[in-house]
Amino acid sequence: MIGPTAATVLAATAPADPDLTGFGRDPFWLTLIKAVAVFAFLLLMTLFAIVFERKVVAKMQQRVGPNRVGPKGWLQSLADGVKLMLKEDIIPVLADKPVFILAPIISAVPAFLAFAVIPFGPEVSIFGHHTTLQLADLPVGILYVLAVTSLGVYGIVLSGWSSGSTYPLLGALRSAAQLISYEVARSLSFISVFIYSGTLSTSGIVERQHGWWYIALVPSFVIYCIAMVGETNRTPFDLPEAEGELVGGFHTEYSSIKFAFFFLAEYINMVTVSAVATTMFLGGWQPPPIPFFSHFDTGWFPIIWFVLKLLAFLFFFVWLRGTLPRLRYDQFMSFGWKVLIPVGLVWVLFMATVRAYDLFATDRSPWWWSFGVIIGVLLIVALVDPGHKKRYEAAEAAEEEKIANAPSLDRIPWPPHADGAGERPAVTAGTNPRQEN
Repeated sequence: MIGPTAATVLAATAPADPDLTGFGRDPFWLTLIKAVAVFAFLLLMTLFAIVFERKVVAKMQQRVGPNRVGPKGWLQSLADGVKLMLKEDIIPVLADKPVFILAPIISAVPAFLAFAVIPFGPEVSIFGHHTTLQLADLPVGILYVLAVTSLGVYGIVLSGWSSGSTYPLLGALRSAAQLISYEVARSLSFISVFIYSGTLSTSGIVERQHGWWYIALVPSFVIYCIAMVGETNRTPFDLPEAEGELVGGFHTEYSSIKFAFFFLAEYINMVTVSAVATTMFLGGWQPPPIPFFSHFDTGWFPIIWFVLKLLAFLFFFVWLRGTLPRLRYDQFMSFGWKVLIPVGLVWVLFMATVRAYDLFATDRSPWWWSFGVIIGVLLIVALVDPGHKKRYEAAEAAEEEKIANAPSLDRIPWPPHADGAGERPAVTAGTNPRQEN
């Protein structure tokens, strides 16, 4: 229980709750304009991201990217969309038709809904009405984002189950396990931001980053970047769509516009998680905390900062796809449960301790002594590593057993020679005596 003194200190130092009274008071036509603007922005970003990815990867691999449709090929994704709509829509005979048709829609809709609480900029004037560049905000805005984005897996699972085929079902099961694993790590990465901002509102988190960005919480930022790649099924974590063993994965049986919906959901999810990262760690629409740029934080100009940060994360996605190979599924799941989640838990405990130290500590020497003892113990364990010798001996024993049980030419019954000597032929390294003439 917090005593009177501690409660007073907490009340004095904790940031005030963000003012959300302005939300919900816009006229209907203005809310409708905002909703259409968010929808159009996501569609345009999807068309841009597809061509951007193809051009950047082509540049990395020193080849020619799309350059035929439109100026320098920038309308290629629009042509691809038209082509998909004109293709024949095939439904497998064994498919559960209603669920098969509904699954792509379920995948795409949550990606649009998550963008409702993302702030694009500060308050501006639209046709004489002062309003914020944000469709809506909630006191628990980030929890809303986590809840909505997690619904997208239902579309993937239902698409795999309703296809009536083995490969889509396996891809859907992989995606469900993948989402559960990396959703936990992503949620843990947000807790340190909540501790320092004192709010779950997206607009409030952006306001708290006026002096410094939460990218300074480096472990949280790194954990989120890894988790967002795993959640969006992107390379090197695109295991539900691994063509090596699952063909196309959960959307193998889809064609035409239904396949386009999955394509749309993937790229909108990329934009959404990038926007969340921008809001949580890069100050949202705030300019860089540099004196020269501090004046560009009013009016419509902050939208440029927001879009530039968004493009930086999209480039990060493309960069990973062009450079890293795909992981094995067991490696991927092991990394999520045995590395990301434990590191996230330890980091949350550390940040909670540091925050409590800042708020309540009067005599700070015991804190420093405790911190020094913990760091010393961890260093000793890391340097000594008592289990290293056992692991080394076990690896040596396994290698010796492998060599002892390896096939040997001495155990092969060779036919006798023409002279009846029955000698085995001399074998040199890299030759096969059965192939010799």
